Amino acid sequence: MANLEAYQEYQRIEDFEEDSPPGEEDLLVHVPEGLKGPFSDCPCLLFVVTFTTFLVNCVEYDVLFANRAVNHTGQGQNPLDRNKVTLPDAILPSEQCTQRIQENSWIIFLLITAAIFWVYRLIKVFCNVLSYWEIRQFYIKALKITMDELCNFTWQEVQDRLISLQREQQMCIHKKELTELDIYHRILRFKNYMVAMINKSLLPVQLQLPLLGNVVFLTQGLKYNFELILFWGPGSLFQNKWNLHPKYKRIGNRLELAQQLSRVILLMGLANLLLCPFILVWQVLYAFFSYTEVIRREPGSLGARRWSLYGRLYLRHFNELDHELHGRLGRGYKPTSKYMNSFTSPLLTVLAKNIAFFSGSVLAVLIALTVYDEDILTVQHILTAITVLGVVITITRSFIPDEHMVWCPEQLLQCMLAHIHYMPDHWRGNANKSETRDEVAQLFQYKAVFILEELLSPIVTPFILIFLLRNKSLEIIDFFRSFTVEVVGVGDICSFAQMDIRRHGNPTWMSEGQTEASIYQQAENGKTELSLMHFTIKNPRWQPPQESSVFISHLKEKVQHDAQGGPSTQLLLSEAPLCTSLQSNESGTMPDNLLASVLAHPVLTASGLQGRDHRFIPPSTAASAAASVLASLSTSQLAHVSRGRSHSLLPSSIQPESTMYRSDRTVMDSMSNSESRIRSNALQSEFASAEMSLHAIYMHELHQQSSHPQRPSGQWQNPLPLRELHTSTGFQAHSGLGSTISMPTPVHLGGWQEEEEDEQDQEINSGSTPKQGTRSSC
Repeated sequence: MANLEAYQEYQRIEDFEEDSPPGEEDLLVHVPEGLKGPFSDCPCLLFVVTFTTFLVNCVEYDVLFANRAVNHTGQGQNPLDRNKVTLPDAILPSEQCTQRIQENSWIIFLLITAAIFWVYRLIKVFCNVLSYWEIRQFYIKALKITMDELCNFTWQEVQDRLISLQREQQMCIHKKELTELDIYHRILRFKNYMVAMINKSLLPVQLQLPLLGNVVFLTQGLKYNFELILFWGPGSLFQNKWNLHPKYKRIGNRLELAQQLSRVILLMGLANLLLCPFILVWQVLYAFFSYTEVIRREPGSLGARRWSLYGRLYLRHFNELDHELHGRLGRGYKPTSKYMNSFTSPLLTVLAKNIAFFSGSVLAVLIALTVYDEDILTVQHILTAITVLGVVITITRSFIPDEHMVWCPEQLLQCMLAHIHYMPDHWRGNANKSETRDEVAQLFQYKAVFILEELLSPIVTPFILIFLLRNKSLEIIDFFRSFTVEVVGVGDICSFAQMDIRRHGNPTWMSEGQTEASIYQQAENGKTELSLMHFTIKNPRWQPPQESSVFISHLKEKVQHDAQGGPSTQLLLSEAPLCTSLQSNESGTMPDNLLASVLAHPVLTASGLQGRDHRFIPPSTAASAAASVLASLSTSQLAHVSRGRSHSLLPSSIQPESTMYRSDRTVMDSMSNSESRIRSNALQSEFASAEMSLHAIYMHELHQQSSHPQRPSGQWQNPLPLRELHTSTGFQAHSGLGSTISMPTPVHLGGWQEEEEDEQDQEINSGSTPKQGTRSSC
């Protein structure tokens, strides 16, 4: 009753943008990502407009540049300072400045336009303040979480409280209980559609340009237009925030609806073309004010990389929240950067060295002259020359690689895959080719490229809408009709987001015999299967539907079978030199080190090295190594099935009721009951991420075996097809080297071409920085 009274104290403020079906407004208040901008945009917009108007109309540039003499004749004025220009001399009086503005009708028009847009953004800010206040009250009154405690709560804890509140208060009137998937569907309704359309190559973001070839172009402005046309703009396909318009669900008038959508796209493209000059000016001004100081302070920042907007959609799982995506891509940033840095151009290196030498020589002379006589600084443009030369030297040195560093692209690509979870099949075995690097660069672009694309966006976006997106109107109509389902208590969602193996599974991704999907209905690149595994690991209490449960059970059986011939977990941690060096301190038992061991072990065994106990280590693949670790976790978890976690893939040691990893002392020695809640939450996230990385590696290896059944001669383990596993029982992973395995010839890492590599590449796989002067070969 106390909870009921506290909940009744929470009074809902009427929202200007409803995000719930009728009758369920109190279920979940979520502010879309795009609404977070006005808080920072409004002050910036006001400053940029005001400051630009001042620079254009209120500054006397002839006086500022000393093109016109200034004579100060005031009483007591020093004769030597009469011709000295001061800052107030270059600024016009307010009356004269106002007169200039009033006489320029073009400036007045721009100011009125900017004022209207600023008022609109201000109203948005006000609406967001109300929404955030409502969220605050909901957390305090309903979820019993104060603002001081909120930073110590994980999303899973908040989600559990929301589900419990639904059981007690029946907030959602259409269903008795909420599931984790229901909550994710509400939050990610439109984002799941975007991920699916990118996955099915429906949106025209890949352009074929002369000389440049295949170019991916997706900017914030273009993405905003896509969402405006499809989801929430005038004439969009959705009639509100939760329901697709009924007419788009019927096949009878698809041609008429496609023509109607084509007209909407045309009007939106013409509107973008009309506003192009204003948006372009704003983009240039904002970029200038934002990046000029950064470039002056850190010129090399333009050479830094970031995940592109296309990359975030391409690599995103269905039902993956923003913070989950950011954390995963953040862990993949380092190996991806190393992979991209492994490509060097000898010609560019020589050119950069010469330019750096010439610029450095001139800069050294200027600095020496300045030290000798500081009056050198008064020479016109001398400070500009010193600044420009410093920037040139910094930029050119970024193109000069470390001559003591030797990379192994195949290993780095495998490390990258462990975190990003997706990659095209043709990358495998071609990691050292420039074509692969160019495709990775589409996902992981230079910041300078990002800025350039955003500047070009106002010009390019109208043409993409008018000439490319319009041609896909019928395909878009068919997509939303075919892949929209209605879920009770949630509304219309993308059917791909249900992660239904039967409807959207791919036979080459371990779904053979379980899926009825046609090629059109299948998700590409194993998106359905990998998304299901990711969601199951991130939400261990979620009970999957029957088809998904069957897939997960078969995957577990496959892992247990493949683990019988693979290395034990103890062997992985003890024999890999990479982990041996890390086990000397506490960090040696952390999830990242376990993942690094799985990646490094096949290389060590392929090299024919003996183990620490002087016994021969049988060659293995990354799949068998990953299966051994996963089987060890799964076997330990069987003791906790009675606690209602039969489908949980998350290590039980990081779950509230169980201690899964402690079955393997080599892994869990560093975990104790005395660890704080914050450390426990951090470990929970890290172990879940490591487990998903192992599943990603394992599933990609099995996909390659299914797509390319020809195995190299001397294969020491013959995998059993997944469809035959439902008749097999009793698979258990061995814990040591009890069974004798004979293997005449070594195999390569997952079918990838590998050569000998020593300490250097192992350091790269572990994420540590190689020491200067060391050499390694691939």
